[in-house]
Amino acid sequence: MDTAHIEGLIGMLTVLALLVLLVLPAVLGIARDRRIDREIRQARRHFTTTATHHS
Repeated sequence: MDTAHIEGLIGMLTVLALLVLLVLPAVLGIARDRRIDREIRQARRHFTTTATHHS
């Protein structure tokens, strides 16, 4: 590989790293929202089951 190929590779890796830095927070936010939604559903199920048994 000559200098042009190495510079091209460095450029592509830089763009890829920037893309990851931009996309990563969104992906982590989506995963966090899904986890919270799952916990809310479980709590709602637990609450309705508990309320039904104690009434």
